[in-house]
Amino acid sequence: MSILEVENLSISFQQYGSGLKRRTLDVMSNLSIALEAGEILAVVGSSGSGKSLLAHAILGILPDNAKTSGDIRYNGEVLTPERLQSLRGKEIALIPQSVNFLDPLMQVGKQVRQSARKGDAISRQKAVFERYQLAPHVAKMYPFQLSGGMARRTLLSTAAVSGADVIIADEPTPGLDETVMKEALENFKEFADEGRAVMLITHDIEAALTIADKIAVFYAGTVVEIAPIEDFTGNGEKLRHPYTKALWKALPKNDFIPIPGAQPHLDDLPLGCLFAPRCPLMTEACTKARPEMRDLRGGKVRCIHAT
Repeated sequence: MSILEVENLSISFQQYGSGLKRRTLDVMSNLSIALEAGEILAVVGSSGSGKSLLAHAILGILPDNAKTSGDIRYNGEVLTPERLQSLRGKEIALIPQSVNFLDPLMQVGKQVRQSARKGDAISRQKAVFERYQLAPHVAKMYPFQLSGGMARRTLLSTAAVSGADVIIADEPTPGLDETVMKEALENFKEFADEGRAVMLITHDIEAALTIADKIAVFYAGTVVEIAPIEDFTGNGEKLRHPYTKALWKALPKNDFIPIPGAQPHLDDLPLGCLFAPRCPLMTEACTKARPEMRDLRGGKVRCIHAT
């Protein structure tokens, strides 16, 4: 059984435009994803595709004007706001994209120690700081005194000492030098080897492929494909969705071919397949309705042409 399940999650925001006219902006539609214990699931996609939004929905930290539908379950039980309150930061931990999540009024060592659930908090904080090349005096510093890379390593440290069963890492590696980035990725692998579930949200497909078990590809607020990493090989012939294949071919190590067009803006989404306006396989049927997610060749895909 999956430790974390997201089923048919849709998110919209109520906004007010000129003349105080209210409108609804649909930012995520019918998104389903599952995370297994001992597994690293990498979530990739361009900016604005909904990656960070998913993380915030799971943690229950969406803005007040957000409206959601669908289910999020942890260990088979629905994550209600009350249940999330007791699990957040303990059994489900977030490594956020923004360093603004650090408390500006608290020394960073104390912030990390507060996340430790087991063992001696001070010893664990010192050990993880040493591992991430943070000098002992950094523990007494405040967030504004940290460089960008130091702040990100502090956020990594918070998750490392938490002992959480589910770790959601939202773009955890920008600003890290190559050595520390490799160490952080190895830590995620160790988390999974210990039986924890890791969701790695990233733009870097190549980095994800070094540690992930599966890749979920996001586009315009939904998942278009979930594939095992073994399928990311050769010319992408094992991949299922045209967008995933285009992403693969756009990598510098492959054909380095840019994808024509742009991801649609969330207030002007196509009626049918969200990728249809950019897709070389588009037919009239693609413009009529949103395709359903379906199982195919050991993965999942949202495309009527995938075979």
